[in-house]
Amino acid sequence: MAILEVENIYKNFGETQVLKGISFSLEQGQALAIIGASGSGKTTLLRCLNFLERPDKGIIRVNGDVLFDAQDPSTQLEKEIRKKRLNFGLVFQSFHLFPQYTVLKNVTLASELLTKEQLKHQGRAALRAAYQDIEEQARMLLDQMGLLDKVNAYPHQLSGGQQQRVAIARALALHPKILCFDEPTSALDPELTGEVLRVIRGLAEKKTTMVIVTHEMAFARDVADHVIFMDDGVIVEEGRPEDLFSNPKEERTRQFLSRYSSSN
Repeated sequence: MAILEVENIYKNFGETQVLKGISFSLEQGQALAIIGASGSGKTTLLRCLNFLERPDKGIIRVNGDVLFDAQDPSTQLEKEIRKKRLNFGLVFQSFHLFPQYTVLKNVTLASELLTKEQLKHQGRAALRAAYQDIEEQARMLLDQMGLLDKVNAYPHQLSGGQQQRVAIARALALHPKILCFDEPTSALDPELTGEVLRVIRGLAEKKTTMVIVTHEMAFARDVADHVIFMDDGVIVEEGRPEDLFSNPKEERTRQFLSRYSSSN
């Protein structure tokens, strides 16, 4: 069974139709790359998956459970949507770290707030023990990101690549079933891009289930198990990276890839 099933998703902003019937599935442990020109709907699709936007039509399932059905109001209650977001971790283009908190606090904060709510009737001792576990896990994640020596630093003391790696650790701290990246290197200087891509590559090698919106075509080709090419709100073509990049079937895909190749 697929871990993620997206069925016939539509999303409009006013009179502008941004997503026009998007359907795909993702298996446990797969890395899915979504490519396409700016304005093709890639980021809106990610925001719909994370319930930052509500689709106008369509269904989203995780592990066979319907998380969202545009025709079923019971799946759209705000209290339930907040819980459903925990299935996904989203790493934004621009980090969105809290400048007033240390690196460690940025990674632990969401887990601490969630745990405080869950354990509100169990006393201080239980909460302290849970917070200690959260901090230990955060330190392990930061070590995995190569940032253990930065736990007490503040975001302004880090490079862009380091800030993005903190953002990845923060997303992983909530143990999402699916980790989503929205062009994770687009806000970075070229020399910092490689360090973030190495982290994502390492996650792929560990079979972390991921959806990656990216303009890094070579990275998508080398790391993804499956690639989707979007244009004008629809999926034009999808398949294995070795097939889509080497022998695209659709003329629009060929045009996009040729423009990318000529600009690099």
